[in-house]
Amino acid sequence: MTNLAKLPVTVITGFLGSGKTTLISHLMQNPGGRRLAVVVNEFGDVGVDGEILKGCAIPDCPAENIMELANGCICCTVADDFIPTIEALMALDPRPDHILIETSGLALPKPLLKAFDWPDIRSRITVDGVIALADAEAVAAGRFAPNVAAVDAQRLADDSIDHDTPLSEVFEDQISCADIILLTKPDLAGSDGVAKAREIIAAEAPRPLPVVEVSEGVVDPRVILGLEAAAEDDMDARPSHHDDHDDHEHDDFESIVVNIPEISDPVELVKAIETLAKEHNILRVKGYASVVGKPMRLLVQAVGARVRHQYDRPWQADEPRASRLVVIAEHDDIDTKAIRSVLAPAAQAAE
Repeated sequence: MTNLAKLPVTVITGFLGSGKTTLISHLMQNPGGRRLAVVVNEFGDVGVDGEILKGCAIPDCPAENIMELANGCICCTVADDFIPTIEALMALDPRPDHILIETSGLALPKPLLKAFDWPDIRSRITVDGVIALADAEAVAAGRFAPNVAAVDAQRLADDSIDHDTPLSEVFEDQISCADIILLTKPDLAGSDGVAKAREIIAAEAPRPLPVVEVSEGVVDPRVILGLEAAAEDDMDARPSHHDDHDDHEHDDFESIVVNIPEISDPVELVKAIETLAKEHNILRVKGYASVVGKPMRLLVQAVGARVRHQYDRPWQADEPRASRLVVIAEHDDIDTKAIRSVLAPAAQAAE
């Protein structure tokens, strides 16, 4: 690539816990000869995803090429955060060959695509493609693609109940904006679940879209990089629920950051997170913990009651052994006191 060529950007979107960070970690390790840069848009005050990715940094994607945006949803902070970050990455020497953008699980991709029409960057950058990750098990269960006719019928039967969910709109907008769908965790969904998920995605997509099954983020970079979609010039083919609105709100969701004491048994922490999902409708928990007697940091990622944990790296000599978790739920389900008491008797919410 010459310095006069447009720098390609891949937008990686998907619902909370769909596997975006795992995918980017794999691409960083398998860049297909490209020098990568990464922009991570966190939801919450702790840069968990950024920390994970920086731990995967290699010469083709060094730590200084990984930038975090934690001041809010990337599609709502374009002028303040996104444009300066992109310009900073383009100014790196050596210049990246390709930029990956991991949006938060709540980001609507279309407003982000519109940012690429800004005069300051339009002549220098292009959206190579939008990749939407969809959890096969969750999609098969219909949680993020409701039957509109059935919802309307329920509303007519009981006007006091609002059956529209912001989760479904976010999911549908991500599918509508995508060039390729990656169907993640197909092993958990099973063959019937995968087939059902494919049906739902096909019904929601505004045009035929390729759907690729992916486990643990492993996908050939040739499949999703180098699409040359120029998505910023193809907006009409990517309809959104919010096309008639200048802004969108994320007030339906809330996150809190919880500090917990050093733990002695990861199993007990897993049980506590499962309790939060089942009894307090928590959507997502992610973070890390310090385990007594262990030199490694415990990485924790949960989607609902499904919790994954592993030791990801040693604690650094100059690094405090802090334990912090980001807890995300719909606004009405955030009960800070209850969450603290479930996670740890002496837990303290981060300031």
